[in-house]
Amino acid sequence: MATVQARLVLQALMRTGQEARFVGGCVRDAVLGQEADDVDIATPLPPDEVMRRLKQDGIRVVPTGIRHGTVTAIRDGLAFEITTLRRDVETYGRHARVEFTDDWLEDARRRDFTFNALSLSSEGDLYDPFGGLADLSAGRVRFVGDAEARIREDVLRILRYFRFHARFGKGGVEEEAIAACAAQACLLPTLSGERVREELLRLFATDRAVETWRLMLERGIIQHLLPQATRIETLAALDRLEWMVGEAGPLAHLAALLPRGGEEGRAAALAVADRMRLSNAQRDRLLVLCAPPLAVDAGLDVRARRRALQTVGPELFRDLLLLDTAMRGIPAFEILESLAEAAAWRVIPFPLKGQDAVDRGVPQGPAVGRLLEAVEGWWAGRDYRPGREECLAELERRLAAPPDPSSPDPFSPGPSP
Repeated sequence: MATVQARLVLQALMRTGQEARFVGGCVRDAVLGQEADDVDIATPLPPDEVMRRLKQDGIRVVPTGIRHGTVTAIRDGLAFEITTLRRDVETYGRHARVEFTDDWLEDARRRDFTFNALSLSSEGDLYDPFGGLADLSAGRVRFVGDAEARIREDVLRILRYFRFHARFGKGGVEEEAIAACAAQACLLPTLSGERVREELLRLFATDRAVETWRLMLERGIIQHLLPQATRIETLAALDRLEWMVGEAGPLAHLAALLPRGGEEGRAAALAVADRMRLSNAQRDRLLVLCAPPLAVDAGLDVRARRRALQTVGPELFRDLLLLDTAMRGIPAFEILESLAEAAAWRVIPFPLKGQDAVDRGVPQGPAVGRLLEAVEGWWAGRDYRPGREECLAELERRLAAPPDPSSPDPFSPGPSP
């Protein structure tokens, strides 16, 4: 956290004696001996003065949230979010009307959880106004002040509570906090999909995701958020399987909670993708996981396995195999060979392009696609081994040979020699 770049930023802010501290999650993670994702700094200086000092020291500065007192300092490619001490005058969802202050305790009262209210001076003095260190040591997630008031300020704190419980929790939960989350869970539909996506995907990446999701189901949280995501036993089975054979991708954990197969799986995947504002690539991946285009299971023979690897790629193959194995309760040893092949597999590109058919007199249009598809099927049937010259020879053979009258495909001649 206290890198050379961070010290240079602090020096710029503290040049005339004002105090600046590291605050929030970066301090919490440093206490735990973990690498922080983001480094946040607080100062009593107003944002225009913060920007002036940083620029004076040759530090690039971006006014990322200047209305609320936040700017981002960038030094040698590293970013530091700097926020002026503030107090909330009025809160409404994610946003608030704030006034700047020089009171560190008043600023700390705005924070969501006690261990996120920690701050650290440049000299290494640790400030803990609400007992966050004790909570962190006990594995307890506790709101700063009144839990319901904190949630009313920003309903996303419900999801943050459970994510931090999954990451830091060691035992039970505080009934006051859980009761406050449950009482205001009806407000979760007001959250933007982007914020839901960020919190849930991070929750799924924790070791205690299963027990935390089970708790959220029991307390009626999920029903207001993703009512399709209730298949907790499949997620639990996937979690146990991962401990033995390796992890699936983050969206596989979400898919494990959803209906799988057919129109029900497809509809659930589309609904969840829309609610979480998944990217097009994420949506398409979730669709494949919930409504697979082909069977991927422990019973595939070598040729079927390779065809599946070519069709969906090794990562999706792995996730589909793990999901199917978890759902059906198959012993882990039965998929070890398939997983090993997937880990080593590199998708083999089909050697021909549409221009190869056009160059041989096929008119541009649907006929080109049908011909290439026929040759690609021939190539796949030979385990993707033929090279470009062999594929070209097969293309020319299909063009030269009379069509097979029993086949609807005009480019399906009699059996290949």
